[in-house]
Amino acid sequence: MHKTMKNIKPYVLALLMLLTFTMSSCELIGDIFEAGMWTALIIIVLIVLLVSWLFRKFRR
Repeated sequence: MHKTMKNIKPYVLALLMLLTFTMSSCELIGDIFEAGMWTALIIIVLIVLLVSWLFRKFRR
């Protein structure tokens, strides 16, 4: 192993331990999926409204 790798290793381990105790990954992933779900729902509604508006516009 290189000398710098030996010096960095304790810091990397400390950082991983800190992240393990401070962040709940399941909660984070759940929030991301929930935000994605609402974003997708809003986009789908907007697309349906746009298509229905265009359909009515061309029928006249």
